[in-house]
Amino acid sequence: MIDFMEVGRLPVAGDNVAIATRRLEAGIVIRFETNTFALSHTVLEGHRFAVMHIEAGGLLTSWDMPFGKAIRSIAPGEYVCNPGVLEALAGRSIDFALPAEANFTDEIPPFEIEEARLVSGQQVAPAKSVLHFDGFDRGKRGAGTRNHVAIVGASSRTAGFVRRLAAHCNPRASGFDNVDGVVPVAHTEGEDAVQHNRMLVLRTLAGFMVHPNVGAVLVIDHAAAGIKSEDLQAYLAAQHYPVDADAVRYMTLEGAYAVHFDQAVAQVDTLLGIANKTGRTQLPANKLKIALQCGGSDAFSGISGNPLAGWVAREIVAQGGGANLAETDELIGAESYVLKNVKSPDVAKHFLSVVNRFQERAARHGSSAAGNPSGGNKFRGLYNIYLKSLGAAMKRDPAVRLDAVIEYGELMESPGFYFMDSPGNDLESIAGQVAAGCNMIFFVTGNGSITNFPFVPTLKVVTTTARYKHLTADMDVNAGEYLDGLSMDTLGSKMLAETLRVASGAQSVGEKAGHAQVQLWRNWRLNLAEQAPVVDAGATDYPGIPIPIDISDAPAVNLASSPASVGLVLPTSLCSGQISEMATAKLNAMGIGRSIDVERFVSVVHTEGCGASSGASEKLFLRTICGHLMHPAIKHALLLEHGCEKTHNDYFRNYLEAEGVDTTRYGWASIQQDGGIAPVLEKITGWFGERQVRENASSTGKAASVGILVAQNLSDALVDVLGRLTKGVVKANGTIVVPHAAVEAGYVQHPLLQQLRLAADIAPTIHYGQRILRPGFHAMAAPTWHEQELLAGLGATGVDVILVISDAFAVPAHPFIPVLQLGTADGPHADWWPAGSNTFEALLNLIEQTLTKTYLPKSTAAQHVDFQISRGWRGISL
Repeated sequence: MIDFMEVGRLPVAGDNVAIATRRLEAGIVIRFETNTFALSHTVLEGHRFAVMHIEAGGLLTSWDMPFGKAIRSIAPGEYVCNPGVLEALAGRSIDFALPAEANFTDEIPPFEIEEARLVSGQQVAPAKSVLHFDGFDRGKRGAGTRNHVAIVGASSRTAGFVRRLAAHCNPRASGFDNVDGVVPVAHTEGEDAVQHNRMLVLRTLAGFMVHPNVGAVLVIDHAAAGIKSEDLQAYLAAQHYPVDADAVRYMTLEGAYAVHFDQAVAQVDTLLGIANKTGRTQLPANKLKIALQCGGSDAFSGISGNPLAGWVAREIVAQGGGANLAETDELIGAESYVLKNVKSPDVAKHFLSVVNRFQERAARHGSSAAGNPSGGNKFRGLYNIYLKSLGAAMKRDPAVRLDAVIEYGELMESPGFYFMDSPGNDLESIAGQVAAGCNMIFFVTGNGSITNFPFVPTLKVVTTTARYKHLTADMDVNAGEYLDGLSMDTLGSKMLAETLRVASGAQSVGEKAGHAQVQLWRNWRLNLAEQAPVVDAGATDYPGIPIPIDISDAPAVNLASSPASVGLVLPTSLCSGQISEMATAKLNAMGIGRSIDVERFVSVVHTEGCGASSGASEKLFLRTICGHLMHPAIKHALLLEHGCEKTHNDYFRNYLEAEGVDTTRYGWASIQQDGGIAPVLEKITGWFGERQVRENASSTGKAASVGILVAQNLSDALVDVLGRLTKGVVKANGTIVVPHAAVEAGYVQHPLLQQLRLAADIAPTIHYGQRILRPGFHAMAAPTWHEQELLAGLGATGVDVILVISDAFAVPAHPFIPVLQLGTADGPHADWWPAGSNTFEALLNLIEQTLTKTYLPKSTAAQHVDFQISRGWRGISL
């Protein structure tokens, strides 16, 4: 017999369901208060078991709040499971029997506001003594905990340029004593044909530009972009943002890449000198604004980690500072707790209206907040959105009053405790909190999330001691000490001291690791009023049968597919993207490829896999990622999970096996499960180092596949050349793929398609990102007009080379598939243009040289690379 306190925790006394503090085997007998009971099944750490009898229809409670309703009578000792967690566990590799069926459903009484009981609450009493930190005084902009030069991309069209420029310039910051670095703000937004999130993007980028951690900023826009510098400048002026004009520069990309790059480097050099003029000085802690965030949450997040972050935030608010609670969908079910202490009835009503708006938008896209908990959340005990929300709400200390409700990225202009509307997607939510002015981030994690933001330091708070020990090198604070017996006051005082130390310039663990990323709240394609499209490219089945074309006059074309030569480290979600890049850099530096016939190692860093809606959007993502995994150019590949995402390694393994793929040929690694960044990098390099040279029989002698992306009107010369190329490749048993979006956008009447004798109502033959199994002429369904998203979809089909027809600024390259840019005339970024009588032969020769690697496309040579996956019509952040 085991005493309950040795194996379980109740969030508050009186709860009828407890949390297992370690794995508990079936049949063990537990003494709880005056009763004893045996466990019905093996219970995983963080999962729940009943400690009281619960009648059928009775509510299951944690923190004295309901999270589900009993389907039948539940006895003490029963493993409590809903359908969602049983499904999630079935997709994992576990070694014990699960309950045959669920015993509770995700059903709780709807929250109804009682206006008569809404009274103005009291804020925590002001602190008796003033705390200080060494920061950067920015006057009206507040106080910085860091001093960075930020390179801000106005839209996604500049993302590749911004990343490359920041990587090139960051080492130059070492020559300036007061500057912490040069960081990129590259993102996916600002280019959709319909930008429902346009104001959010402008507000967020404006917040970044005036952020006190930014000493100077260079804004990069594109002449053909959906959001330009003048849009940002107009927004900043209209909203009266406190812009430091002397420390801001703007630059437009519209000509030669190399010339622009050199000009941008010169601008950054100037800005480094400007930023360096400001040094640290002692400032009161009322200048701190804390972003309260959680990710990779577990059952203990609401018991140790979130209350600890809330304790420290309480002390900052007591000093006269600010704190920001976000993730709207992760407070659904916890409304009564959030509103227990609120400034006014109007603030309470505003909070509820924001929650309702979020739910309506999700429903409009065929989703709901119930889909928020990731596979990792469920695996570690957060069965549904209600349990996740109840734990997340504990980031508001009971003594702290909710003072205001603000929009995503809206400035926090007064002290106090704020709620900010945002999705539960960690990185998207953090971007809004930073734009609101937060200069420190508390990131609470159960699994051990390793994400960081570029110019605001993050303190990562892990919920259990065992997890902290497993990931010591990647975590800052061990909240598990509270579970081990340390008082919250003692632990809180330790974390408060660490907060002031890091705010004063000491590097956080994440800063030492040297990786960070930005993700804005991604656009949603449907608003609350318009009709849904009839066809969703992510949901419709297409036959994969090529479209017949007349090849009777086809010229002779002999283009062969290149043999596999690339090693791929594939991130299964956005949160493992930065580490996958670190892995490829290490593999290339070590020269491992020479012994296994790999020319180079690459990654496809993307923004999906965490916090996005399921359904068609998820299918788009899976097809696109797996298409790249199985691309003919890939010789060896390893999948790298973060560890807490929905699209974890087991998720991909199950999907691939269902598609008949031999998963033993791939490597598998996990940042969280394998012990953190350093151990997982060692595992990755070890796996590739042990590979054997594999024959390229699958691609040897195979006719080439060519993707064609038409991004402008075609000249007669290009119509003739592309028409002849298409017919010749198809006649040679090769493949041509064009995005169907081009057809939908009006290109169906284009002379190229007329020459191929295609009817105006041609249908797609393949999905976005679907692998091509039958050669010929294919139209790829594409729910997007974004060039980089179209390139990602084309790349996943298996094409050997992509032709982009555009006279605009250089199109970024794909990470490993060569992209040739074709223009109507000679241009600084064009790889080819029609010239002379041998135009067609010249293009064939260039494509052949590219396939045989004797010609390197200009964008690839300039390291101008970008990658972005479409979410389709119904994709939305949760």
